[in-house]
Amino acid sequence: MSLSHAHDHVPDDADDLAEDDRPVTYDAAETGSAYDDTTAYDPDGSDTDAYGSYDGDQQDLADRHALRRVVGMSTELTDMSEVEYRQLRLERVVLVSVWTSGTETDVENAMAELKLLAETAGSQVLEGIVQRRSNPDPATYIGSGKVTELKDVVLATGADTVICDGELSPAQLRNLEDRVKVKVIDRTALILDIFASHARSAEGKAQVELAQLQYLKQRLRGWGGNLSRQAGGRAAGGAGIGGRGPGETKLETDRRRIHSRIAKLRAELRAMDATRENKRAERRRHQVPSVAIVGYTNAGKSSLLNRLTGAGVLVENALFATLDPTTRRTETADGRVFTLTDTVGFVRHLPHDLVEAFASTLEESALADLLVHVVDASDADPEGQIGAVRKVLADIDAAQVPELIVFNKIDLADEHVLTTLRTGHPDAVFCSARTGAGIDTLRERVEAGLPRPEVEVQALIPYDRGDLINQIHQVGEFVSNEHTADGTRVIVRVHPDLAAALEPYAI
Repeated sequence: MSLSHAHDHVPDDADDLAEDDRPVTYDAAETGSAYDDTTAYDPDGSDTDAYGSYDGDQQDLADRHALRRVVGMSTELTDMSEVEYRQLRLERVVLVSVWTSGTETDVENAMAELKLLAETAGSQVLEGIVQRRSNPDPATYIGSGKVTELKDVVLATGADTVICDGELSPAQLRNLEDRVKVKVIDRTALILDIFASHARSAEGKAQVELAQLQYLKQRLRGWGGNLSRQAGGRAAGGAGIGGRGPGETKLETDRRRIHSRIAKLRAELRAMDATRENKRAERRRHQVPSVAIVGYTNAGKSSLLNRLTGAGVLVENALFATLDPTTRRTETADGRVFTLTDTVGFVRHLPHDLVEAFASTLEESALADLLVHVVDASDADPEGQIGAVRKVLADIDAAQVPELIVFNKIDLADEHVLTTLRTGHPDAVFCSARTGAGIDTLRERVEAGLPRPEVEVQALIPYDRGDLINQIHQVGEFVSNEHTADGTRVIVRVHPDLAAALEPYAI
């Protein structure tokens, strides 16, 4: 997707940057993505594996797409006053960004991503405006003079909403809404709205609500003196005696209720986290290695999980399609068991409230034995994706976990870009979850990256102890084995607890 210039030219020179502060407007024409994860790439049936369609059952995706407007099937009402309220339509938005640093390409990529976020939230992007400033204006984000120009754009396009590419302070939000006269939201509110629409599990919904309330409690606004609970005497609009309230304003009441709800949600999440921790403890007790699939949103993490395990988790060409982590048990080529976990995607400037609310979910990455870091090779800025993901990983104390870079969607990427990426990341794996190219190499690299059992044991295991042989297959590693008259002579690498169970048969 690209955003083309509509009228103003952005000078490349740094001196021009200081002199020319006119807003740069982009034409947000509709462009589709060539990579649609909703259907499997399998024109002749050769792309399926033992699981059939590697994306598996996509009932969740069918449910998400169950309500869609059919163009041309609506009955227009004759009463025009009813049309505005009853005709289904997308929210019409104008995008606004402040360019403080970086190149023109960087700001275009940022606006393209904001456009994708807005469309994922269910809106129609009409226009995008970039304002060049050294710092965002503390009062109105884009500067008082440019607010008037923004208002003209809103009136000319008939937009309902203005979306700003940054986190606005309560004062900036209030001042922009008062002057532009339409709803104004920032990038954080936009991402929270997408999370709210995609959350399915009880834990996911609770995490999203917690993040929303933490964001909202600093941005409460009064809606008129009639909501006051404190005024008395002449200050109560002439109500006089009997007009005094219990001494709490409507804002204070709302803020108190939000704090109470936040406390309740945190208690619920702690209870859910205990269940998650029990599952982790069970895996650790059985010495089952864990692999977490992390990466930028819409990089193809769920598609890779389906390709590797046949999990059948929801796959959609949309930002933040996956919010609820999915863990699947799988085996290496030599029979060792390990788990693969599909995690929530990251994005540039991921809201801090979201990171805090999703702490227990993101902990799956910090506790993993290996991170499979998936990058969209066809993206306009794959290196930017890597940097954004690593920043979030550092925030959740997962930077020390071994990492395997995987460039996905190579079937859509430019060959020159792939050459550059191979040069910069010689140890990375290049694959396509759609076509299956490079998947075997990915499996081999994942298996090689799993932690190896630390104790080597030589033993003669009787044939009536097949349970020990089975445990070695699942969590150990055979160096050699030989069937003899007295039993199976093995040299294996196992964990200390299994080594203790093999001690009676050691040779």
